[in-house]
Amino acid sequence: MKPAALSASFSGPFALGTLSAPDQAPFPGLVVPGGRVLDLRTGLENPALTARGIFEHWDEFLPRLRALAADATGDAWQPLDGLRVHAPVEPRQVFQSGANYRQHVIDLEVAHRAPDDPRTVEEARAEIAEVMDRRAAEDLPYVFIGLPSAITGPYDDVVLPSWAEQPDWELELAAVISRPAYQVGVEEALEYVAGYTIANDLTDRATVFRRDMKAIGTDWLRSKNAPGFTPLGPWTVPASSLADPGDLRVTLKLNGETMQDESTKDMLFSVARIVSYASQTSQLLPGDLVLTGSPAGNGMHWGRLLRDGDVMDGSITGLGAQRTRCVKEGS
Repeated sequence: MKPAALSASFSGPFALGTLSAPDQAPFPGLVVPGGRVLDLRTGLENPALTARGIFEHWDEFLPRLRALAADATGDAWQPLDGLRVHAPVEPRQVFQSGANYRQHVIDLEVAHRAPDDPRTVEEARAEIAEVMDRRAAEDLPYVFIGLPSAITGPYDDVVLPSWAEQPDWELELAAVISRPAYQVGVEEALEYVAGYTIANDLTDRATVFRRDMKAIGTDWLRSKNAPGFTPLGPWTVPASSLADPGDLRVTLKLNGETMQDESTKDMLFSVARIVSYASQTSQLLPGDLVLTGSPAGNGMHWGRLLRDGDVMDGSITGLGAQRTRCVKEGS
C-alpha cells in the first residue's frame, strides 16, 4: 500500500533502503533527507552489491556512506518518489523477543486471568508488576526464531490467512546486526548493531498455544510466520544516528486511531541484553534481525483484532513510518 508521498523522515544524515523502479530489480539505496536516493551499486562501485552485503562490510562501508551522503549531488541521485520501497534488508535469521514490555505483559496477564481468580484487577496488576520487576532484574530474555519468508515491505498489503482467527499487530524496534556475534557480553553487544528499523510482528493469537498438545506450549511457527506477517522498514537507520535506542516512541495506529503508544523505556530487557542473550546460543550474522518485543496496546487488549480492509500506520522515533493494509485471503 504505497503512501501518497514517500517520506524520507528519519534521524541523522542518511538511511539505507532497498528500492526499485517500475519493472526493475531492487537495489540497495542510500537515502538522504529531502527524498533523494543513490543506487549504492554505483555509489560504492560494486555492481553485485546487495543490502546484506553492505552489513557484511559495515565497518568498511560506513565512512564511505557518510561521505556520499554529505555530497548528495550529481546525476546519479534520483528522487525517492516513484520508487517502490521494499524491506530494507533480507536477513538469514530473525530473532524475536516475547513478553519484553512491562505494561504489555501486565495487561495480557490481567486480561487472561482465570474466571475464578479471587483478586481484584488492581491486586492482580500490582502482583504481576512485582513479578515483572523481579524478572527484569534476575531472569533472562525470552527469544525465539522467526522465518525470513514472513518479511514483506513497509507499504505492502498484509494478507490475513483464512485460517487466522485472531490476527493481531505487534509493532517493534528491530536491530540489524553488522558482524558475526557469538557469545558476546552485554557491555559490547551494541558494537555488533549496525542500525535499527521498524518491524510489525503480526501474530494469530488463536494459534499461539497448541490446543492438541498443551504440554508442548507455544507454536510460533503457525502463529507468526505466514507470508507477509512481518512488515519491515522502511529504512535501516545507523545506530550512530539514534541517541538512545532505550528511549524511542513506538506508535501504531489502526485506521487512524492510536492503539500502541509507548516508549522503549518500558522494555524489561534492553537491546544489548537481548543481542547478548541470543548470541550465547547462536551466531548472529550480518543483516540478521533482532526484534525486541512489542509494547502495550495490542488487539487482544482492545478486544479488536485485524480485519479485511484495516490500515495500520506504524512509526518509531527517528526511523520513519510504515503503512500496510490488511487483505483477507481469498477476498
